[in-house]
Amino acid sequence: MKKFVINKLNESEGEAAETQVWLEYAVKCKYTDRVTGKELHELYDNIIGKLVNMGNNPEPWILKTKKI
Repeated sequence: MKKFVINKLNESEGEAAETQVWLEYAVKCKYTDRVTGKELHELYDNIIGKLVNMGNNPEPWILKTKKI
């Protein structure tokens, strides 16, 4: 279970980083303004940091199941 959780957290981190790339693209193409793009990019930095911390210490995030 631990490996599964870490894998999903790593995948989520990659997806969040990809979103940051698309935000940069959106600003360059003028789909959004620079200020909004920067704010969203910083929010994703925060999300990525949390995902990394969770991946480095996954035990609190793993549900405990009772064996029947």
